[in-house]
Amino acid sequence: MPKRLIRDVLAGRVLVTTTPETTVRAASKLMAEKRIGALLVLDGGAIAGIFTERDALNKVLAGDLDPDSTPLSAVMVADPLTIREDKPLSHALLMMADGGFRHVPVIDASGRAIGMVSARDALGRDMVELEDDMRRMEALESSIGY
Repeated sequence: MPKRLIRDVLAGRVLVTTTPETTVRAASKLMAEKRIGALLVLDGGAIAGIFTERDALNKVLAGDLDPDSTPLSAVMVADPLTIREDKPLSHALLMMADGGFRHVPVIDASGRAIGMVSARDALGRDMVELEDDMRRMEALESSIGY
């Protein structure tokens, strides 16, 4: 894994972003639709923050905020740490471990946002396939009525 570059991890992925004015509910629906755990929040093309599942749970739901009227700007992590695409994934994982977070926005040499890596990326394709298989089994079991 030390040689696995972030740009290789991101290959073929589409970056999903939103704006600071987006409501928590709209952002949460987008995350559910795209099956992602975090959204990069851009303001005029610049990284303004990051909104994660943990933010929705800990700041919005546990904080008794209205997800239909609360903008991401009120609950996102502003100005998150970033990492360049030419760094090894292990560097991003170390950042996550040290900072106690699970997602790191990725930038190119000019500072433009190009992706997001997560702790899950270190698990590899086998773990992702296992999770997908488990979801299919649960869906099958619930449709049969187990």
